[in-house]
Amino acid sequence: MARYTDSVCRLCRREGLKLFLKGERCYTDKCAIERRNYPPGEHGQGRSKFSEYAIQLREKQKVKRMYGLMERQFRRYFTLAERSRGITGETLLLLLEQRMDNMIYRMGFATSRAEARQFVRHGHFLVDGHKVDIPSYRLEPGQVVSVRERSRSVGRIVEAMEQAERRGVPDTGRIVKLFVGQGHGFIRLANDREIFFHRADLQEGTSINDLDVGDTVTFERLDDPVSGARALSVRRQRRRR
Repeated sequence: MARYTDSVCRLCRREGLKLFLKGERCYTDKCAIERRNYPPGEHGQGRSKFSEYAIQLREKQKVKRMYGLMERQFRRYFTLAERSRGITGETLLLLLEQRMDNMIYRMGFATSRAEARQFVRHGHFLVDGHKVDIPSYRLEPGQVVSVRERSRSVGRIVEAMEQAERRGVPDTGRIVKLFVGQGHGFIRLANDREIFFHRADLQEGTSINDLDVGDTVTFERLDDPVSGARALSVRRQRRRR
């Protein structure tokens, strides 16, 4: 299977938001979005007027690049989602989230999906007690994913778990509702689900007065069975210059 081997930081710059493709580097000031928040290339800092087609293309590219897929593989997922019952967009994201490499990343065993893909290929994980080394393996509800006994001391896995415990695994969304006077708002995720946040949930150094509807933010999601989902450590990504 073909894979992208060029610089991944330029992909984040092209899409104008953090796709968290570089692991720990994405959380530091060395992140390309923090240093040069404009598209790569000679004309990257020029003003661009996007057509409706261009907007849809960029959204598709964001999802494809976030999950580390090539065009042909992404097209197959879309075809499968289109033939399934329900809303095609939501079904597509559900299929992508069920990938083995994505779940390893979500569980905090890797700092990026690319690293998770490598760990899976090297046979570090079990599904229901059986080794699975196919990154695109589709997990089903109720299946148990675990680290192989001999892999539990692998330095990168241990380090990734410590980092995830310290800062969580990030999500990205856009602010669609903001009530400054009441001190709260709502963030829309890629699957169109909206999640609540309060001014007390903002990351240190971020003020609710600095936020605007349409801003892209990163956050950690807390799923509470009683009060529902809530965004924590909300941080606005730097706007394009």
